[in-house]
Amino acid sequence: MTTAGAELTLRHPVERFTLDNGLRVVLAPDRSVPVVAVSVFYDVGMRNEPEGRTGFAHLFEHMMFQGSANVPKMEHARLVQAAGGTFNGSTHQDYTNYFQALPAEALERALFLEADRMAAPAITEENLRNQIDVVKEEIRVNVLNRPYGAFPWLQLPQIAFESFANTHDGYGSFVDLESSTVDDAADFFSHYYAPGNAVLCIGGDLDVAEAERLVQRWFGPVAARPVPPIPATGEPLPTTERTAIVEDALAPAPALAIGWRVPDPVGDFDRYLGTVLLAELLSEGDASRLERRLVHDDRIAIAQSSYVGLFGDPFDVRDATLLTTQVHHPAAVPAQRVQAAVHEEVRRIAEDGVPVDELRRVQARTEAQLLRQADSVLGRTLGFAAAEIVHGRAELAGELAARLAAVTPDQVQAAARDLDPGTAAVLQLRATGGQR
Repeated sequence: MTTAGAELTLRHPVERFTLDNGLRVVLAPDRSVPVVAVSVFYDVGMRNEPEGRTGFAHLFEHMMFQGSANVPKMEHARLVQAAGGTFNGSTHQDYTNYFQALPAEALERALFLEADRMAAPAITEENLRNQIDVVKEEIRVNVLNRPYGAFPWLQLPQIAFESFANTHDGYGSFVDLESSTVDDAADFFSHYYAPGNAVLCIGGDLDVAEAERLVQRWFGPVAARPVPPIPATGEPLPTTERTAIVEDALAPAPALAIGWRVPDPVGDFDRYLGTVLLAELLSEGDASRLERRLVHDDRIAIAQSSYVGLFGDPFDVRDATLLTTQVHHPAAVPAQRVQAAVHEEVRRIAEDGVPVDELRRVQARTEAQLLRQADSVLGRTLGFAAAEIVHGRAELAGELAARLAAVTPDQVQAAARDLDPGTAAVLQLRATGGQR
């Protein structure tokens, strides 16, 4: 496994430079396929939102697709697709990204499009009102009218954390969204979408010197602006268990979520890696501890999963974050029984440790997942960009497999000892059978 991780780093080396306006640029050349990926990551996410503007980071992601100074509405999509490419964007807790994959000869087109909206997106009353309606409909479809729509990603943080940055609804309340103004949007852009608050990562079939020339041509003229400090989102470790109960009229069965605070994903990375593998060991695959115990042996669960990070990607988040175990169980099974079984399995690892062969199987599966993600030019480029924006080192993306392979059974056991039942956040979801 260490060899595979090292090979990934060597096969796809990165080069970097910084423009005068502060834009950090990472190049990851790979001449094996005639494809390029262009991604821009802005250091602003859901946790940057001020009170009264919940959901604004996601709303602004939508706004960035509504045209710019030299690109009419819908033209960005048309130009990318006409070149045979694909595009998208996404909002995370700590960053927002925009990306496209295209034939190599369309590189300059993608750079022009991203530079134009970095310089001057079309922030108008019409675009804002239209996208507020789009986001509200998205919330209706994905949260309000879907079973388990808010569970546990919107609900568990409210009891697991204390600060507004960590507890508020990142999808946004209708009240906050509807009261947003063009001035709010313009201020958000000015504050967070400065070149110095972004990383441009280009991967694939590119010549480094030519790519640098094109980046200078299109992004160099974007005016520099002050860069906001990274928000402090870490919190003191909890000292008590916190519990809450929510009801879901659409859910077919009850569910339980248990969240534990974990080590700092950036500042305490080696300890954090033990926690990442612990989550995999607990729940990934039919041979995992919780799958065997809850689903197959005791038959007290319908489905279970454990993951680190709000969106299940442990490497795209800063402190503070959780390891979450999520269990859907039959109505006849008390939530307390499920909770006790989960804590017992964690305690067994904390007390007895992990056999080397079991950990090696988990590490091999995790390495395979990382290599699959890095197999495509776009996947690899996004990995480098995320590592650069979160950790300040794009190279880390190519080292993850080797770093995880080096984790010892003692580190995983220590991670299990950190999951104290007395400091967990526990959320019960009651399925109310369609009755409101």
